[in-house]
Amino acid sequence: MELYRLTAHELHEKLLKKELSSVELTKALYKRIDEVEGDIQAYVTIDKENALAQAKKVDKMIAAGDKIDILTGIPGAIKDNISTKGLRTTCSSKILSNFIPVYDAHVIRKLRGVDTIFLGKTNMDEFAMGSTTETSYFKVTRNPWNLDMVPGGSSGGSAAAIAVGEAIWSLGSDTGGSIRQPAAFNGCAGIKPTYGRVSRYGCVAFASSLDQIGPITKDVTDAAAVLNVICGKDENDSTSLNEPVPDFFKALVPDVKGFKIGLPKEYFGEGLDAGVKDTIMSAVKKYEELGAKIVELSLPHTEYAVTTYYIIAPAEASANLARYDGVRYGYRNFEAASAPEMTTLSRTDGFGPEVRRRIMLGTYVLSSGYYDAYYKKAMQVRTLIRRDFKEAFEKCDVLLTPTSPVVAYPIDWKMSPLTIYLLDVTTIPVNMAGLPGMSIPCGFSVGMPVGMQIIGRVLDEETVLRVAYTFEQATDYHTKYAGGEK
Repeated sequence: MELYRLTAHELHEKLLKKELSSVELTKALYKRIDEVEGDIQAYVTIDKENALAQAKKVDKMIAAGDKIDILTGIPGAIKDNISTKGLRTTCSSKILSNFIPVYDAHVIRKLRGVDTIFLGKTNMDEFAMGSTTETSYFKVTRNPWNLDMVPGGSSGGSAAAIAVGEAIWSLGSDTGGSIRQPAAFNGCAGIKPTYGRVSRYGCVAFASSLDQIGPITKDVTDAAAVLNVICGKDENDSTSLNEPVPDFFKALVPDVKGFKIGLPKEYFGEGLDAGVKDTIMSAVKKYEELGAKIVELSLPHTEYAVTTYYIIAPAEASANLARYDGVRYGYRNFEAASAPEMTTLSRTDGFGPEVRRRIMLGTYVLSSGYYDAYYKKAMQVRTLIRRDFKEAFEKCDVLLTPTSPVVAYPIDWKMSPLTIYLLDVTTIPVNMAGLPGMSIPCGFSVGMPVGMQIIGRVLDEETVLRVAYTFEQATDYHTKYAGGEK
């Protein structure tokens, strides 16, 4: 079997037994990138020299008998909105196309601490604003299962890289579903942790009260491995939670007997593709066979989630993106006759249409005379959405929903922005409430992967992982590969 098809935990065992070197593994991944990147377009920046140097260091550690983590010497990929010292970080935007950070994000520091390997930075929707990776300034990433289809977004490059074997693990960020939806479209495992469980320091801000970094991996065990490294308190992030981080491996118990799994009726109604619904309901039946109890319930304010999100997120984005003025860093227009004109032209030239659309919308809802009517009202609805989840978890241990109401659809499908926004209806509420949510593959519809979303209580990633792991171990969907069997 090709090395790029193996999981991090499988490769870890090979490194321990000295059946494989980290240099051999890293070279195998770059060979795979050379083979398929022309079709997939998952990467913005490749960092081969530093990756191979790190792999040589790891091989010396192993030869010396040093203790290594599961991710030590295992090549991964980083979404291009996560700061990497000395390595270009663009957010897939023209305005940051020449930006090289002088510091590492907190998650990058923690990953460097276990001597993992970074292959490069992955393509994304510009500033994480999009659901298809089509808004990138640089390129359009394609879905390895069907090159005519989108890989999802905004972490489309990170998910496609995992699905096609261009990385063993990857990091994405999730503001309204941007880890879980591309994971679903590409047949991967992807988890958005509880808000504050992972530091946002060094993650280029889109919507600060919603953004969260998390892993996209080949299976649930690898997702737990990455979480074990990246979670924890960070003094540089005021929203970082000072809570103990459990060993997530201990949650990987294939048993859900007596667990109550809630099915919110609002997630199974109008707009849900029939093939997706049938696949999800087959998964529900499997859980029943495994001993779980299915509970039907309601999250009545779900219908307002997308509208609320597209007030709050653009409002926060308009404030966060005000820092890109052509003065301190990033793209600058040199043809302007004055400083104000330079800022205007730099932003007009530097930001793509989707980013400009959201900045204008956010500025509008925060403006005098509209703040109370829009933003303040949206924050009140957000409280109601959180209350819905709190009441639901009094009746069940986790919630189960489709990750997306549809499977991956064609690139350049000419959908209106509003139509695309509405496809995030199943993932957005999780961010609004700050809950952990995970997508795992549960079958196929019209030949494309279907993702199942498992939602847990605040700081209860362990139960989410256990429920996901139980299904994964009872089925073989995680072994399916875009080119055949893993």
